[in-house]
Amino acid sequence: MKNICVFITLLLLTKFASAEIRTVESCGRNLSVEKTPSRAISHDINLTEMMFALELQGQMVGYTGISGWQKLTPEFKKSAGSLPQLAEKTPTIETLLAVNADFFFAGWNYGMRAGGPLTPSTLKPFDITVYELTESCIHIMKKNPSSFNDVYQDILNLGVLFDVEPRAEKLVNQLKVEISKVEAATKHIQHPVKVFLYDSGKNAPFTAGQYAIPNAMIEAAGGTNILNDIQSSWSRTNWETVVERNPDIIIIVNYGKTTAKQKIAFLNAHPALSDVNAIKNRRFVTLEYSEATPGIRNVEATQRLAKAFYPKEFATNTLQVKPQ
Repeated sequence: MKNICVFITLLLLTKFASAEIRTVESCGRNLSVEKTPSRAISHDINLTEMMFALELQGQMVGYTGISGWQKLTPEFKKSAGSLPQLAEKTPTIETLLAVNADFFFAGWNYGMRAGGPLTPSTLKPFDITVYELTESCIHIMKKNPSSFNDVYQDILNLGVLFDVEPRAEKLVNQLKVEISKVEAATKHIQHPVKVFLYDSGKNAPFTAGQYAIPNAMIEAAGGTNILNDIQSSWSRTNWETVVERNPDIIIIVNYGKTTAKQKIAFLNAHPALSDVNAIKNRRFVTLEYSEATPGIRNVEATQRLAKAFYPKEFATNTLQVKPQ
């Protein structure tokens, strides 16, 4: 009899534990799950790497939207293990239904678009929970300019939703410590270098405004984004503005069919840019796509930016930023 009572108690405890509702905020809406997602899909490399950093591969059925834009590195393949890529670019609803997905980690312009076929509301009837990348919320609502807090919050929210909060908190604390080292090393800079980020585009350059994570990275590295007055995240501008604001250094985002080397050659040959300081002094620094979009690589990339912005100051700096 005693054993039966113990068994019933354990069953009840298990039932109540599994029914625990966990709630986070996703682009201004309350997002709740009653059970831990077990068939999750992530879209894009930066979001997928966040999942991998939290060791959530066992609760995923795949990822999407990576090799259509860039090569899968050996490091990424090792982390992915046997997880398949379900779509090289943007998936369809059918892609998610085919693997019986119960969770989709994506963002606005990171696999979803307002009014498009994949949104939280279109996936709700199929019992697929959607968590939205915080940086991307600017496309559907008002928010504060992008900061490292956006990345920290995404990691912590994933920790809540997947019931790995201690793991998420540990990772965020590591990232905070490392970014504070970079900020401490650049806070004395009195005359910040002026920085232009070039993603792509020949007639109208595609760049990062104040709601894109590179804006926060540039500031933490002791620079000033010359287009920090753009009230958007990733947006197009014009070459006249770039020339007028005369950047000292240009960040190249390396992805897609056009290589970083080809992008630099295009900028060097652009007649309108010939008198821009960054072009005259051949000052370029390259970021991989996964470093220039919100994710776990932002901190280490920010340290590299600081060293590129101020090579003399960092010539003997032993600061090492290696988030685990």
